[in-house]
Amino acid sequence: MEKRVVVAGGAGFIGSHLCEELVNKGYSVVCIDNLGTGRMDNLKSLLKNKKFTFKKYDIRKPIKIAGKVDYFYHLASYASPPYYQTKSIETLMTNSLGTMNVMEFCRAKKARYLITSTSETYGDPKEHPQKETYWGNVNPVGIRSCYDEAKRFAEALTMEYVRKHNVDARIIRIFNTYGPRLQKDDGRVISNFIDQALHNRPLTLYGDGSQTRSFCYVADQVRGLIMAMEKAGLAGEVINIGNPNEFTVKQAAYMIKEMTGSKSKIVRKPLPEDDPARRKPDITKAKKLLGWEPTVQLKEGLKYTIEWFRDGK
Repeated sequence: MEKRVVVAGGAGFIGSHLCEELVNKGYSVVCIDNLGTGRMDNLKSLLKNKKFTFKKYDIRKPIKIAGKVDYFYHLASYASPPYYQTKSIETLMTNSLGTMNVMEFCRAKKARYLITSTSETYGDPKEHPQKETYWGNVNPVGIRSCYDEAKRFAEALTMEYVRKHNVDARIIRIFNTYGPRLQKDDGRVISNFIDQALHNRPLTLYGDGSQTRSFCYVADQVRGLIMAMEKAGLAGEVINIGNPNEFTVKQAAYMIKEMTGSKSKIVRKPLPEDDPARRKPDITKAKKLLGWEPTVQLKEGLKYTIEWFRDGK
């Protein structure tokens, strides 16, 4: 009997790629999304597929989906600084009340559960690279705390459902992910630079550009999420899924400028409050437990992403 999967946040950037891959693998997929940042256009390849169903739904309300559910992927949340700082309370409630509603649903359905957490739980890290055992360095009342602390709470709540109710849940900490369907105005490094470069606008470099990020192509990210869900025996595990190749933001800017043939100048602006200085995942655990590591190098992934942006999508 085919497995039935629910993807919360499935109309978003990563979620839509995940839905496509799950359908391709033969799963029956129910996508729920309140379309806060998700877009129906991201799902256009799936809407006529009999294995796919879309429901506009906000997980801050109790979840009601009839029938069996085998797996539940929780990707619902605002995830980029301009969005989660504008929708700060919504972000906090989606990751708290929304996560509780998802956990109660999974508990009732006896569904295996995966939540996408974030490298932001490590804050501005004093440990480098970041292992899953690192507790982080987070400002609990800073302008990014509406996201950082929301995700940290979601992790804590997930672990209590594992301990108290034996829910088969795993926590995946996602690092910077990029690829087609990134929204040009979402404020992330790659989408900002590509959009600016293609329009020959100044590339905005915050601070001196020496802060580092590790960029994971969306196909690698989705493959990691599916591997983590499909493997039994991971209840209560926390796993980093990200690319361990570390680049400065300045390197990324010059790489995109060169690849696009842009005439853009690079301008500097003040560093945002609580912006992490370094970010690099230790993926030893993902290699050991899942046999996962990324395969798409940054230049290759940028090529696909730039092509998608050039098409005006």
